[in-house]
Parts: sequence; structure tokens; C-alpha cells
Amino acid sequence: MAYKQLALALSLIVVSSPISAATAQPAPMTAAPAGTAETRYCMKIEAVTGTRLETIECWTRAEWAEQDVDVDKDWPKEGVRVIG
Repeated sequence: MAYKQLALALSLIVVSSPISAATAQPAPMTAAPAGTAETRYCMKIEAVTGTRLETIECWTRAEWAEQDVDVDKDWPKEGVRVIG
């Protein structure tokens, strides 16, 4: 009898796990979060030649624009966090 209960419990866990895994993923962002002029957007920067370490820079939208970076376009793949 205990084996039947154990088998039933395990089968319920196995059946319910794909359902919970499918709903746990958040929707991907398409643009950077809105902020003020002082808000800093932290994004990954490509590794310097000779190293494999990526750096993270936190600048305002204006500072990113001076570097010819479109924050809204690059945020989904390079964005890390927003400060402010």
C-alpha cells in the first residue's frame, strides 16, 4: 500500500513540474526602463583585447549617447541594472 501512495505522489510531482516551469519565465524586455536625466544605466562592455573579462559601465542616457550607444536598442542584450 505504501508503494502505491509513493508512486502516486511521485507521479503528481512529475506531472506538475513542467507546468510550473513553463509559467516561471518573465517576459523579455524590449527597451530600457524609463528614468530621469540622472538615472544611470549599467550595461556590459566588450572585453578588452587580451582578456576575457567583461566590464560593466554605469552612465546616464546622455553619456551613452556621446559614445554612440542607443540605450533602448542595446539594453535587452547588454543591460544589467538601473541606478537612480
